[in-house]
Amino acid sequence: MNPNIERLKLIFIGVFAIAVVAVLVWQVGWIIPQKNCEKAHRWWDPGERVCAMPVLITTITRRPAADKQAEAEAKRAIEGAAKK
Repeated sequence: MNPNIERLKLIFIGVFAIAVVAVLVWQVGWIIPQKNCEKAHRWWDPGERVCAMPVLITTITRRPAADKQAEAEAKRAIEGAAKK
């Protein structure tokens, strides 16, 4: 057989193998953790690849919220997400 055809065949097989490995790494390293994080009702940061728990700003600053009803609803939403 022509050696050029053999060489091209090996090149295409190599490119295909590299593409398959790249897709596998993408799925395992980025997509699966993102879906697991979103399933747990948390925030996914794609830049840092971090799954974070939402926190109220009033918890961080220790200031009282101006709208008590909105604060109570936000706490219920966060607590409900943490239980799931």
